[in-house]
Amino acid sequence: MAEILLHINGVDHHLHASEDEMLLYILRERLNLTGTKYGCGEGRCGACTVLVDGRPMRSCHTPAASVAAKKITTIEGLSDNGQLHRVQQAFLDEEAFQCAYCTPGMIISAVGLLAGNAKPTREEIVRGMNGNICRCGTYSRILAAIQRAAGESGAKAAIPGVSERSGGSR
Repeated sequence: MAEILLHINGVDHHLHASEDEMLLYILRERLNLTGTKYGCGEGRCGACTVLVDGRPMRSCHTPAASVAAKKITTIEGLSDNGQLHRVQQAFLDEEAFQCAYCTPGMIISAVGLLAGNAKPTREEIVRGMNGNICRCGTYSRILAAIQRAAGESGAKAAIPGVSERSGGSR
């Protein structure tokens, strides 16, 4: 096991991890950041999505060692001083969830999408969210939430702790 540094939600974590230990398990089991969900275990459903240097990444297929020293943002790291991120608020306002199991991954993916494209078209949202599965089928409300969040600001969706120079923008 090697020692690695993970920079998660603005906090440095020095951990020992095997080279094939997935980020999802470190987040959930060692750091108690349980907002990131286990869905399919194959990187196809999006429930485990986190941002790595501002880009959505499936944590169930990401060895923790491969993201050492990069800026990782989970659903727990989106709010700022108790204020929900505008995408989180839009999901609440549009009631874009039913069971909510997929919601953290959907929100994280939407933040990544809006960080790269502040005013996406409907088609760009659908394409950008492809691979995020909602088993309850609330896709129309998810789309409405992302459109609402995009309409609330002309600026790109800010990701706490990630600057444009560090790769937070696409």
